[in-house]
Amino acid sequence: MKGNGAMSGIYAFSVWIMRFSSINILWFLINLPIVFILINILYLKQMEYLIVLLIPLIVLLPGLFFPATTAMFASTRSWVINEDEQSLIKPYLRYFKENFKNSFLGGILVTGLWFILGIDFYYFSEINSVLMYSFILFGVLLYVFTINFFSTLVHYNMKLLSILKYTLLATIGSPLLSFSVLISNGAIIYISVTNFSFLIPFFTGSLIAFLSFSAFYRMFLNSIKKQSQDADK
Repeated sequence: MKGNGAMSGIYAFSVWIMRFSSINILWFLINLPIVFILINILYLKQMEYLIVLLIPLIVLLPGLFFPATTAMFASTRSWVINEDEQSLIKPYLRYFKENFKNSFLGGILVTGLWFILGIDFYYFSEINSVLMYSFILFGVLLYVFTINFFSTLVHYNMKLLSILKYTLLATIGSPLLSFSVLISNGAIIYISVTNFSFLIPFFTGSLIAFLSFSAFYRMFLNSIKKQSQDADK
């Protein structure tokens, strides 16, 4: 009996490893053009060439990164709510296609906000410390908003404007959700960047998506429970 339990545990562990790695690798491959541009920006020595790299980056983010990341969140959502998917690749590609329009249009808006924040931080953060910390705070909120946007998009069948409104409400109105997203994402990114960089193409993105949607889904279940309790009063 103990042997069967151990084998079942090993099998379940291997299934989850395969899930995370398969989806993350596919997501990473789709985003390779963006990775290439970011590496070039990181090692850029002549800043006058920055605009040459920023233009294709701004185009590729809503066209590649947002649809690919939405598909990754949709895949992890199916794991969290225990939907029975017989394969990994086909559902991912289906999610990519089904959510492309909203993820692309939403990606244009969110990319624009990140671009404006980056420009403002670059030019105005050195004026005084208050501005610098204000930009950092806005960046933190925008990061949580971006993550919650993916969770909202894959969980609710709503129009884009409603998705954006709900995302803003979830980001500002649920401090516990925002804190959970920041702590879990921050820990994964820190570990991946500082000590285990090999995780980035294999696990980092899918782990972030899984933990972020899990926190979002707990908030969703709690809101449903609270509505039910209020209705019974």
